[in-house]
Amino acid sequence: MKRNPVVPFVLIMVFGIVLTLILSFKGLGDSKQMAKGNSASNGAKTENTATNPEEIYKSTCINCHGDHYQGVVGPSLKGIGSKLSKDQIKQIITQGRGQMPPGLVKPEQADAMAEWVSKIK
Repeated sequence: MKRNPVVPFVLIMVFGIVLTLILSFKGLGDSKQMAKGNSASNGAKTENTATNPEEIYKSTCINCHGDHYQGVVGPSLKGIGSKLSKDQIKQIITQGRGQMPPGLVKPEQADAMAEWVSKIK
């Protein structure tokens, strides 16, 4: 007696379709639960802010300026204090320039950040 060679492939296909449907419905339920959880926590939103310039750099600037200030997408910060004044650096930090978006550093932290950036060598 010969077996049909197509049967195992059809069984695997049916199993895959059923599994896809089950996981899709599970995902829909999870997304509704996540939406409920996010709306409940919006009122009690806590913000973890960095306090010193180096922590601010690690949390907001390192992706573009690199882990050794060498520049990746953004320019290198090494020696920028000799090219720009602290006021110019502060203006760039608060208002952005080129690809750098404004508002990455809070205005009350901009002075300390500009001071710190001007000393990077």
